[in-house]
Amino acid sequence: MPNDDLPTRIAELKADNRRLRCLLDKRDAPGELRHRFRSTMAMLRTIVRKSAGTQRDLDSYVGHLEDRLDALMRAQAIADEQGAIDLHKLLADELLHYQARDGDRTTIAGPDLHLQPRAGQVVALAVHELAVNAVEHGALGNGGTIDITWSVDGEGSDSILTFIWKETDTAIAGAPSHNGFGTEVLTRTLVYELRAETDLAFEPDGLRCTIRFPLSGRIGRQLERTIVKES
Repeated sequence: MPNDDLPTRIAELKADNRRLRCLLDKRDAPGELRHRFRSTMAMLRTIVRKSAGTQRDLDSYVGHLEDRLDALMRAQAIADEQGAIDLHKLLADELLHYQARDGDRTTIAGPDLHLQPRAGQVVALAVHELAVNAVEHGALGNGGTIDITWSVDGEGSDSILTFIWKETDTAIAGAPSHNGFGTEVLTRTLVYELRAETDLAFEPDGLRCTIRFPLSGRIGRQLERTIVKES
């Protein structure tokens, strides 16, 4: 995107935002729709603000920002279609975006789980950052593989979701020298939004990211089926 076009594009986005707010604030706009819109806009503002804090040139900033917004919108599209965000579909869509679809590259396995829209957007952003890191520094850029699994322990309000993203690389990269946007999403945003605990382990054969958080009603729910799929 040319530098001269950026102020124009920002002005257009602000105008669109004002028009949408006017429409949603009318009496006949469903309360749930207004709530979801405001929640999404809050997430967008967070992404824009925190992305701007990364030391990048303008083209790189715009590229990374657009990718993050696209990930958020893919999650929102699932929520709009299904009323919730299917975790398996979220993962498959994000990996497919980076052409990780061969059976010998990625494996996705876990119980059928539907996340509430806000929680699903947060998880989508975390998954996006893991996928980008895998492309730039890990398995997807080095001919390795990714095994993604999740499980739910306990019942009702006491249930805990454990999500594991495990990479096996052909070329191993160690821990990053500085914490960027992706690390902040994984170690701070997930804590704030989902009360999650995240462990990033740079093992000899690749990154292992383990995320645990309570699966309360405001976060999501587990269905009966178990999904195992290679993509």
